[in-house]
Amino acid sequence: MAEKSSEKLSQLLYSGPCPHRRGGPYGSFRRHPPLDYPLTSKAALEPPEEWAGLREGCPVARVTLPSGDEATLLTRYDDVRAALSDPRLSREGLASPDAARVSAGDTAGIFASPMARALNDEGHERWRRMVGRWFTARRMSALRPGMEELAGRLIGRMREHGNPADLVTHLAFPLPVLVICSMLGVPESDRDAFKAWSDTFLNTTRYTKAETEAAHRDFAAYMSGLVDAKRAAPGDDLLSHLLAGADSEGEPMSEAGLVATGQALLLAGHETTAGFIAMMTAHLLSDRTRWERLVADPSLVRRSVEELLRFDPNGSGFGMLRYVHEDTEFSGGTVPRGTTVVCSMAAANRDERAWQDAAAMDLDRSPNPHLAFGVGPHSCLGQPLARTELQAVLTVLLRELPTLRLAVDPRELRRHEGLLTSPLRELPVTW
Repeated sequence: MAEKSSEKLSQLLYSGPCPHRRGGPYGSFRRHPPLDYPLTSKAALEPPEEWAGLREGCPVARVTLPSGDEATLLTRYDDVRAALSDPRLSREGLASPDAARVSAGDTAGIFASPMARALNDEGHERWRRMVGRWFTARRMSALRPGMEELAGRLIGRMREHGNPADLVTHLAFPLPVLVICSMLGVPESDRDAFKAWSDTFLNTTRYTKAETEAAHRDFAAYMSGLVDAKRAAPGDDLLSHLLAGADSEGEPMSEAGLVATGQALLLAGHETTAGFIAMMTAHLLSDRTRWERLVADPSLVRRSVEELLRFDPNGSGFGMLRYVHEDTEFSGGTVPRGTTVVCSMAAANRDERAWQDAAAMDLDRSPNPHLAFGVGPHSCLGQPLARTELQAVLTVLLRELPTLRLAVDPRELRRHEGLLTSPLRELPVTW
């Protein structure tokens, strides 16, 4: 698939100017073959080869999603930032009948699923105000000592296992799961069930429509039962607090909204963070001078996490989808109403127009306004939690395992393909 996409990109770029560039008619763009999306790369830690050519020659590109539907891909920093902030492009519009679907197995897609529709019904700004008060940087900072203690225990068990060990199995996956389960009041023993549901929602090729719809029903039923249990016996957890809370007008969150909130936070609270813990560690160990510098100067951890968020070509996964409600001008041309746009934050984070030495990892880079968490009204609500977890894990790893190194050549690392996120299958390490 990667070779076919590269061939299509070559045809697009070298048969003349990109017809979707400023001044180019959208109709002529239709005559060019679309690229298969998501784009793939030759190695797990490297970006797709097509990114640079797209940003330079065709920053508004026609792509085919795994469902077979067509969409438009944005790869330049300014375009992606504008698209995520422009009210003429919305996430809610993805429920429109003419919006592109990500996977063939889910006619609604995760972005327009029953869970997403329930959250939309709460009113986006209202929902963010009600939930966002629990994800402030101050609150997350208070949780950091517990995160570091948990990371230390998990690393201790990995030591007992002996080396080589898989850092994904021993640390990257269990830590975010335990943290978000504790915050929401979800029994940690149920993690295998919601891991299976998560895999179903995020997979773009593997599951049928019936399997996906069943996963949505089962996950909603599970969360509804958990909400009922919290109502009967409240605890000191986020779901219990949301049950007792209300908006500025005294109105509580609806039952459907509570169930969808629990689902969304459980999914988002572990999947992407788990993937990035492994990727972050792999990037640092693939060139041990980076790791050694942090061991010598742990004060660089905060800044390094931000640079790793920018640098990682997989951290933002599939990208964010938006539906275009009226013709909108970007640097590469006008995108017409009714188009589904894929905003590749990861490609934008490597844009040479926005970053000096964009292809290089610079642990001293500051400021660093990367787009890994999105931007605008739908930016990641849990980014203070994710940042705190990443900083906590890296701090403890550097302290407890300063001799940590990869047990395989970086080129041997493999990602899970066919997912909206692209986590490493495993990360073999030794110390």
